Order: sequence, then C-alpha cells, then structure tokens
Amino acid sequence: MINQQQLWDHHAAKQYDTPGEGMFSPGVLGPTVEVLSELAAGGPAVEFAIGTGRVAIPLQEAGVPVSGIELSHAMIARLREKVGEERIPVVQGDMAEASIGADYTLAFLVFNTIANLLTQEEQVRGFHNAARHLAPGGRFVVELWVPQLRSLPPGHGGTVEVSRPGYLLVDTYDVLRQHVISHHVQFGPELSDGREAQIGRTPHRYIWPAELDLMARIAGFELESRWADWDRSEFTAESRSHVSVYRLPDQRMT
Repeated sequence: MINQQQLWDHHAAKQYDTPGEGMFSPGVLGPTVEVLSELAAGGPAVEFAIGTGRVAIPLQEAGVPVSGIELSHAMIARLREKVGEERIPVVQGDMAEASIGADYTLAFLVFNTIANLLTQEEQVRGFHNAARHLAPGGRFVVELWVPQLRSLPPGHGGTVEVSRPGYLLVDTYDVLRQHVISHHVQFGPELSDGREAQIGRTPHRYIWPAELDLMARIAGFELESRWADWDRSEFTAESRSHVSVYRLPDQRMT
C-alpha cells in the first residue's frame, strides 16, 4: 500500500500548484468558490485535506472564514508560503480523525479527495468527523468522480484516461476492493533525450454515489442536492463526476 504521507511529499507539494491553469483556472475556481460561499450561509467553513490552499484561499478572500485539516506537512508548508496561520488555521492530521473545532456551517472535501481514504471504514469515519465539526443544519460538500468501470475492456484491468503530448494517465482497477491506482506518466524532450519517462502513482478507493449516500446517512446526514458540476448542471447516468451536498438536521438528535 502506498503511504499517503510519502505520496504527498515536498516534491509533490512543489509541483501541485498550476496558477491560472487546470484546476487552478478561474473557470474552475470561480464556480467552486461561489457555490461554497453560498452554502456557508454567512458562517465559517472547514476544508478537509486543505492541501496548498487552492480553494481555501480564494474562499477566505471572498469573506468566508476558513480553517483546515491536512495530513501532509509538505502541503501545509506550501500553504504557509502563501498565507499565515492567523488567516487560515490548519491542524495536521488524518481527515477521518483530526479535529479543528466545532459549530462550522460548512465542511467540504473537493477534487476527489475523499477517495484518498482507502477503506470503506475510513471513509465512513470521514463522514462522522465532518458531522462532529458542524453545527445543527450544517452542510458537508463532497466533489467526487463517478467510477468509469464501463470503460474497462473485457478481460482487462485498466483504462487510458488521458493521452496528450508529454502526458499519459492510465487507471488500473481492483474491482474486489474498489481500488484504482492512477499512473501518471510524463515524458518528452524535457526529460533527458525523450527515451525516459517519469511515473507517479496515486491510489484511491472509488465510491458509487449510492454508497456515498449511505455513508452520509450512517453519520446523520441527508442528501440535499447533487449536481454534475459546480455550475449546478443536472446529474445524469452519463455524468463523470458529481458535487453532492449533505445536510445535518436542524436539531441534534438526543
């Protein structure tokens, strides 16, 4: 099993940010921050797996007080190069267990990060931990991809997800454990003479939307909304990802 702390090391943290491009582009971050700001409803938010602050920093700049939990020391160090502890407090630890307070109106886990918890038990604990951080009526938002098992050719255990000059993404599946390992292959003239490649691997436990909903119910949440993206487009059988909004009851159960 790949160690998550080793996976998200200083090299990964240094390479993670792509200002203005990809998941850091205004077209991605703008709708994300807009929706999260609305769902926070004027209260504070906590981000699980806050990383280098991709979402937390613009959300805080939009007027939402943000705190975070992050496993990787290296990712926190990169975040601290941008903002201080007084602006965005962060606790180092496992997002399924670590605590940074209570009575938040919003908790959120974006960009498939709940899948970094590699067992169903850990993922359920992640929902329970979100519930512990929230005030009555608080929301937990999860952004997650839909498993693409229909793309698996018969007799094969992997799919090519991205193929472009200099980069190849291959996902390999263990359908018994619901594990997928993403193999990121980078190659091209910038790597030696072009005959070599750099390979990085990231493990995930994929979750079907119905399974995610059951995890939420176990932790006391109800599904409030589900969209295909942050633009609130309709979620359909063909959607490749979803943004799911769960809400706690307005009163704590006794």
